[in-house]
Amino acid sequence: MLRDSFGRVATDLRVSLTDKCNLRCTYCMPPEGLDWLPNAQLLTADEIVRLVAIGVERLGVTEVRYTGGEPLLRRELVDIVARTAALRPRPQVSLTTNGIGLARLAGPLAEAGLDRVNVSLDTLDREVFKRLAHRDRFTDVIEGLAAAHEAGLRPVKINTVLMRDVNDHEAVPLLRFCLDRGYELRIIEQMPLDAQHGWSRENMVTADEILERLSGSFDLSPDDLEERGSAPAERFLVDGGPARVGVIGSVTRPFCGACDRVRLTADGQVRNCLFATEESDLKTPMRAGATDEELAARWTAAVARKRAGHGIDDPSFLQPSRPMSAIGG
Repeated sequence: MLRDSFGRVATDLRVSLTDKCNLRCTYCMPPEGLDWLPNAQLLTADEIVRLVAIGVERLGVTEVRYTGGEPLLRRELVDIVARTAALRPRPQVSLTTNGIGLARLAGPLAEAGLDRVNVSLDTLDREVFKRLAHRDRFTDVIEGLAAAHEAGLRPVKINTVLMRDVNDHEAVPLLRFCLDRGYELRIIEQMPLDAQHGWSRENMVTADEILERLSGSFDLSPDDLEERGSAPAERFLVDGGPARVGVIGSVTRPFCGACDRVRLTADGQVRNCLFATEESDLKTPMRAGATDEELAARWTAAVARKRAGHGIDDPSFLQPSRPMSAIGG
């Protein structure tokens, strides 16, 4: 098992397939983009599946989520999903995406064994979308959401980051949009993971503010029927249910004490936290001929060093050098 020194066991593996993205969301990267990793530094599809298999078959991983960058840009994605779903014991397989290209790939991904999908959508206003993402792709995202729902990748979850004086007035419209279509909204506090290091606590819309805004239009009650456990989102029944909304207060309501996640970057580094400043290399020993047992041992040792929390409130906190696009959410 991937157990740390505080007794937490990592069973949820987040795997970045690429650091590339076809949007330029302001809270993630600058308009001109970033210097992408050379292809030779990225894990191959076979290497990804091998490491995921070690996690599932030897180390107790039960959920695999593919992320990026933008994972739909990875040409082998459908094959990687199919090979992951074929592992035994079978893990739950999910995907976090910006939705561009999902209209075309939702069906093949569902057939390959993908269980569900999270799609980033921060606004229902096409002009605001263009300002935030520096791309006019709003329609592509909306079509991708519908295709995922139609393909059975349910519940389709929408991830929204509210930004003060940008889209913070859209919390209620976004929830109504999701309720009307059978999607589940998750509103996330903006985290210090932008490449520009422009994040500030003062500009962050907090979980308390999010709940206050939603409660002005909906009756929200804690979802006591479902144990939160290690889930990052606090879930609330909307108007008595069964519809739900989730709020992820990563900064003001940290859930580090129950964290069960471990991350694998697109270039084969183990990260114990989005905000970690240390990484453990699996790619180099793997390419040098390490056995599955040796890689599993390295991975186990890496997770054992996991810190108690992300430390954002600590005066010594340093934003990680890698932005979100290079870490994989």
